[in-house]
Amino acid sequence: MSPAMADGAPSSAKSSVDILTLGCRLNSYESEVMRGHAEAAGLQDAVIVNTCAVTAEAVRQARQTIRRARRERPTAAIIVTGCAAQIDPASFAEMPEVTRVIGNAEKMKAETFAGIDFLADTARVQVNDIMSAREVAAHLVDGLDGRARAFVQVQTGCDHRCTFCIIPYGRGNSRSVPAGEVVDQVKRLVATGHYEIVLTGVDLTSWGADLPNAPKLGNLVARILKLVPDLKQLRLSSIDAIEIDEPLFEALAHEPRIAPHLHLSFQSGDDMILKRMKRRHSRQDAIDLCLRLRAARPEMAFGADLIAGFPTETDEMFANTLASVDACGIDYLHVFPYSPRPGTPAAKMPQVARDIVKSRAAALRAKGAERLARRLDLHVGTTAMALVEAGNRARLSDFSPVRIEGASPEPGRPALFNLVSRTATELVGQPAEGVAQ
Repeated sequence: MSPAMADGAPSSAKSSVDILTLGCRLNSYESEVMRGHAEAAGLQDAVIVNTCAVTAEAVRQARQTIRRARRERPTAAIIVTGCAAQIDPASFAEMPEVTRVIGNAEKMKAETFAGIDFLADTARVQVNDIMSAREVAAHLVDGLDGRARAFVQVQTGCDHRCTFCIIPYGRGNSRSVPAGEVVDQVKRLVATGHYEIVLTGVDLTSWGADLPNAPKLGNLVARILKLVPDLKQLRLSSIDAIEIDEPLFEALAHEPRIAPHLHLSFQSGDDMILKRMKRRHSRQDAIDLCLRLRAARPEMAFGADLIAGFPTETDEMFANTLASVDACGIDYLHVFPYSPRPGTPAAKMPQVARDIVKSRAAALRAKGAERLARRLDLHVGTTAMALVEAGNRARLSDFSPVRIEGASPEPGRPALFNLVSRTATELVGQPAEGVAQ
């Protein structure tokens, strides 16, 4: 899985059942599914910790979150799930703070939460072999981010085996939600007032490979846009650039209802490192894609995942990755200092010294700050539409963040803003007169 949007920051709900979510947008979506199941089952006095395993640091944060949850909720049942729990359930079951460990497949089933006394039940681990999962059910959840947008899971799992990645062992092989079910979800969410729909998955561009006739993601996007004409904005979460089929490219390049922003799973900008990662694209493939898309749609913005200090990475190899940020025109960087994950081939490769890994990550983040400032500068002094989120925040269609000055318009709706200045990380916008379309 690309860790594009994994921020490692827990989010929680204020209720007798708290859900603490670490990791990616798909985890956030699945937490909302669990919230619905827990409420329907009448679960009380419980904390569900939805873990991430994308890095060793993510697993450490999961354990830290569990311990903090126990301190804050001493009598609650602590239910641990997510990728870290799926991959290593025994180690989490051994934690004295933990009441129950459930797997990634089990957490999505209503029956897991129905009729079970989590405090009394002695079966502490309910984790099946994720590789035996053959399908993924559609689930309808409400929007996140204060109803500003809704997330629709179209796929989970991954058939690829990048040498640094443990996620396939937490998610299983790729499984797709049938197109008709996806379209139905989008229709219902649009009917309830959602302006933006985000398609999510572990390996989004592999959608359809396991379905009859093996349709491509471009086909799904085209169906959504055709069959849900009232949908105002469609956004794609992190995608693997090498799997962008021609219909999807044409839609990204020319369809105004698709947000002009892509987060790409690049990981490195050096060909030898890409080979050792077992990635399927080259440095030039990445550059060519970005140049083609931006030539067709100049407002297109790119984000990317990049790993600093992958095993065997030399100064020259890292320089190639650093230079690729400008060559591709990447404005939103998600930087990961490499850390070995036990059970992955990369963990057995010659490691880069930790101080060098940290310094390279810092250099990439500095380059990312420079690129983001350049992107924000494009908008200063203009008037633009942004989708209003909670907490006096909004986002432009190219993903540029906006801090709202003055009275904030209604969350979940688009509004026009005069973009008067910027900070290092966001635009400053004042509500403008006029009606956003």
